[in-house]
Amino acid sequence: MRTVAVTIAVTTLAAATAFQQPVSAPLTARVNTSLNAYIPSGFTKESWAKFQAKEQKKKDDQMKKNLGGMGPRGYKSRSFQSFQEALERGEATHLLPVENAEARLKSGELKPEDIPYMQRGGSWDNSDLKGAKKVQWLNSDKEYDNGGFKKEQSVSIFGYGKGLDWTGQRDKTGPMVNPKPGKFAKNYKAPTVAQIKGQVEQKPKKKMFGLF
Repeated sequence: MRTVAVTIAVTTLAAATAFQQPVSAPLTARVNTSLNAYIPSGFTKESWAKFQAKEQKKKDDQMKKNLGGMGPRGYKSRSFQSFQEALERGEATHLLPVENAEARLKSGELKPEDIPYMQRGGSWDNSDLKGAKKVQWLNSDKEYDNGGFKKEQSVSIFGYGKGLDWTGQRDKTGPMVNPKPGKFAKNYKAPTVAQIKGQVEQKPKKKMFGLF
């Protein structure tokens, strides 16, 4: 009987001890991760950093320029409105690329101003050429050069104005119902820029034999 009591006491003590011990947290494996900067093949860390700094400087310098009047090759163009006005007045024409321009310049067949400004990487008014006849500026050219070019940098796919309301938070404007398309007369002609602006339209200058 005494042996049974001792056995029960030992069992009770062991159970109480086990109950009091804190449960150990499960072991989790920790993986050390390290992030490495991307370095293209053929570059060292130093040369890649130098290249990135050089490219960033190019972008910063480009942002300071008149991006509304600069083309992909660095030529300076006028606004489409100014070109259209000059075209209607007979002071401008559509320019076509010149074949074998470099060879024809060396031979003396062509002058630098005979090469379209977009092809030679110059300016629309020939201001990049010494001794060449300068193209006359219109009032719209002056407005464009004095800051109007910023309109041409609009983010809107419709031309000027705000871009699309991707968030849906902007106030809605415009008609609630799509207007019906209008009908044009049989001999309808689109108005010129001068007519839209209410100006007196000037007739194109007559040219001798269509050449001068």
